Amino acid sequence: MSIVYALATPPAKSAICVFRVSGEGCLDKIPALFGLPPKEHGFFCVRDLTLNMSIVDNVGLISFKGPKSYTGEDSFEVYGHGGLGVMSLIMDAFHSVGFEEAGPGEFTKRAYLNNKLTLNESESVLDVIDSSSKKEVFLASQSLSGAFTKKVHEISKKIDFLRVRVEAEIDFSDEGEVFLDQGLVKDLEDLVVEYEVFVSGCFNKKELGTKKSAIFIGPPNSGKSSVFNRLLGFERALVSEVAGTTRDLIESEVFYNDLSFSIIDSAGMRDTSDEIESKGIDFAIDKISEADVVLGVFENDDLSLLDGLVDLLKGKVFISILNKTDLRQKTESSFDCSVSAKTGEGFDGLKKLLTKTFGENIDDQSLYMVRDRHIKLFKHSIESIKKSMGCLVSNGDMEIAAEELKISRACLDDLVGVKSSDDVLGDIFDNFCIGK
Repeated sequence: MSIVYALATPPAKSAICVFRVSGEGCLDKIPALFGLPPKEHGFFCVRDLTLNMSIVDNVGLISFKGPKSYTGEDSFEVYGHGGLGVMSLIMDAFHSVGFEEAGPGEFTKRAYLNNKLTLNESESVLDVIDSSSKKEVFLASQSLSGAFTKKVHEISKKIDFLRVRVEAEIDFSDEGEVFLDQGLVKDLEDLVVEYEVFVSGCFNKKELGTKKSAIFIGPPNSGKSSVFNRLLGFERALVSEVAGTTRDLIESEVFYNDLSFSIIDSAGMRDTSDEIESKGIDFAIDKISEADVVLGVFENDDLSLLDGLVDLLKGKVFISILNKTDLRQKTESSFDCSVSAKTGEGFDGLKKLLTKTFGENIDDQSLYMVRDRHIKLFKHSIESIKKSMGCLVSNGDMEIAAEELKISRACLDDLVGVKSSDDVLGDIFDNFCIGK
């Protein structure tokens, strides 16, 4: 395979940037790039990276001799200063020695192909990166660590052992003996129970859906953008007393406790002849259908704007917020939450409401993060074991019973990647980010 490189950190100005390089012969190119090779593989050193005899940057360098690397190949990593100009020149330097830019998931794909990771462990790499809560991280890391793969292999061995026993029954029948190991059916039953308990401890990532989002709506000057900014902790949306200031959707991510979710500020809703403002209101209305939670911000009891949104809000979680409590006396309120964007009063309650709404929907009994692909294979595998057991109970065709166990075992081979089609590999690794 060719020598590939990729930026492993976001392509934005930052303290440092990290580049990864992998492929046979890449270590031989280090002197051309850095003047001197590292004294020892696996240890961090500092070198001047050069291009056309000119120093690009004073960088950190760590090299790995295959197979003792993430990909199983010779590889190295470069830690440079995180300027866009620096990143561009480092890429030019790599191109000058014949390195090719990697595609999505290339490094993890190579790790799989070089038997450093099983297929499901490779998928878990992306699950860890995509995790938006502590619980998700722990579940995905269990799979990445190999604990999930180990359990799958244990079940695979038990299926193999039972299949051998069924095959032995077939051999006996060929010799004219009528004999059935009475413990075989019981062992198959026990395996199904163990298997189903294991699967019940797997949480399907599909149930998490996409990143949760909440959109702020409200009349002009209700303080909607101020509430948005206060929830973020910094001024993200422009705040003004002039009605119609917010013209476009503004989105940011909030991290609270162990949850993360997106919040969206939108244009104040009103009848207007301003074409641009009107377009912004249309954007907001369209976005309501996509959001998981709608946050209505008001400065008084006039909720008339909701009259035209009844159909859109059906089935949505709607949280009503009374803002500007610093300007009025405290009274009983029919709103879900009362806040002051100016003083911050009431925002702890708003955050708790959002946390409860988005919630942590992962069962506390879950042990592993899996995907729809895994669940389908598990289901097919268990069904095949049950079919095999049914054949034995009904004194059916023993060869069919053995074949069903073979199918069950093949499902687990597909799960860990003992054999996988190029199409399956493409679907999995194309979802990775560049540099992983």
